[in-house]
Amino acid sequence: MLDPLTGVRFFLALGVVLFHFQLYWTLPAESAGLLNRARLGVDVFFILSGFILTHVYLQGDRAPNYGRFLAARLARIYPAHLFILLAMLGLVLIAPVFGVGLEPGRFNPVDFAGTLLLVQAWFPRQSMALWNGPAWSLSAEWFAYLAFPAYAALALRLRARPWVLIALAMLLFVALDAFYRAWFGRMLPRAEDSLGILRIVPEFLYGIGLYYLGQRWTPSPRMSLMGALVATTLLLTFMQFGADDRVIVAAAGPFILSLALLAKAPVRTFLSHPVLLFAGEASFALYLVHIPILMVWRNAAQAFAGWGADYRMGLVELAAMLVLTLAAAAAIHVFVEQPGRRWLRARLAPQRADPVEAQRSVHSDQGEPF
Repeated sequence: MLDPLTGVRFFLALGVVLFHFQLYWTLPAESAGLLNRARLGVDVFFILSGFILTHVYLQGDRAPNYGRFLAARLARIYPAHLFILLAMLGLVLIAPVFGVGLEPGRFNPVDFAGTLLLVQAWFPRQSMALWNGPAWSLSAEWFAYLAFPAYAALALRLRARPWVLIALAMLLFVALDAFYRAWFGRMLPRAEDSLGILRIVPEFLYGIGLYYLGQRWTPSPRMSLMGALVATTLLLTFMQFGADDRVIVAAAGPFILSLALLAKAPVRTFLSHPVLLFAGEASFALYLVHIPILMVWRNAAQAFAGWGADYRMGLVELAAMLVLTLAAAAAIHVFVEQPGRRWLRARLAPQRADPVEAQRSVHSDQGEPF
């Protein structure tokens, strides 16, 4: 059930990358169409996280050991996050040596500590994500991991009634959206560093309900392929033609479920190709590293090439930066993420004889947010 969902993570992360890159290219933002809504790939990741963690940890009648669960999740997300954050610290420290001016107060010790501890999206403020903007969603993921016992208790109680779980997720989304609009003046899918944890709370539950709903269906290969085509077309159409963000988030659910049912049918698609599976595994690093690369590129261009702050990059330059970003993501995945994950997991969550926990450990690399 996981291969198509692993492969699609690459395209979701790439969409977020291109959304940020297109803000600095020569084409007007209005002409980018689909890319303007690609930022909502983060919401798809949040739903996907609830879906896959249910698959990995809630197959039986009991929740996983909480300590071992947190250790496995920390081992999965922290090595790449820490590496990139320390790299940003090094760049900030050496920037003045090369005459690169940084925004005063933007990179400060308090915000660094908040980002290091993955709490930058827990508070009603808007500065802590600046050390590495995309890491705000890791803070939200970590909050969901800490709250996993509550999710698990609700999921195990209602797993025979997945529609109830989905309805609860929708009601919770509506309530939190109303609260966020009243307090911050924007809808919930626009929440990021300032109380961004509210964004994942209903979406993670939505993913749990979708997983249990999918367990009740075993479609034929033809029906599963047709369902995936319809769900994908619907989601892309909503994104291209400017549907409300909340509608797009809702449409992401059938999209994820349809891809999972492809594997259950089973139908083998290009999403299960080994190259895309590797790209999907590396998508976490791709998501985390693209903003630091964009920042370094633009600051270096302004310092050494004399470009102004309003400079817009051409497509060739953007293509070169994209290639650099993909290469950096692959290198971080292979040389930082994977060994760092193994090292941390061996120390925080060593193997036990419990067969249920052992089976969960086999799949503990799955379910990462990106």
